[in-house]
Amino acid sequence: MAETTPRLFVYGTLLSGERDHSLLGGSRRLDVVSTEPAFELVDIGAYAAMVPGGCTSILGELYALDLKTLANIDVRRQVPILFRRVQIRLADGSQAESYLMDAEQLRGRRRLAHGDWRKRFAPGPRCPVESPFARKVRERQ
Repeated sequence: MAETTPRLFVYGTLLSGERDHSLLGGSRRLDVVSTEPAFELVDIGAYAAMVPGGCTSILGELYALDLKTLANIDVRRQVPILFRRVQIRLADGSQAESYLMDAEQLRGRRRLAHGDWRKRFAPGPRCPVESPFARKVRERQ
């Protein structure tokens, strides 16, 4: 049985031109792609985290890489302690592996509603759901 080359979807500091891109070594970039709209992208300060269960399509890059490179990235991403590497569905219906965190780990962190790590400093679309705190403030006026 032939071993397939892993495909990794990256969305944060592993993107080309970002701080940790060198961890991908000589991996081949396949395309710029998006996930299906089923995630949230969270700004954790120094890096990003993708969380399942949202409604945002995350923009990133797809790479073909060898198992040694994948194992090295796992160590840097502290799999399975901090991140989990799992299969996700891309917008075109294909699958790839990516690094996810659980929502419980990221309470209170800023969600990037546009789904693009490179636009993390740009204002994003306003959330249509009003927070309980904002509702109380508005009611007092």
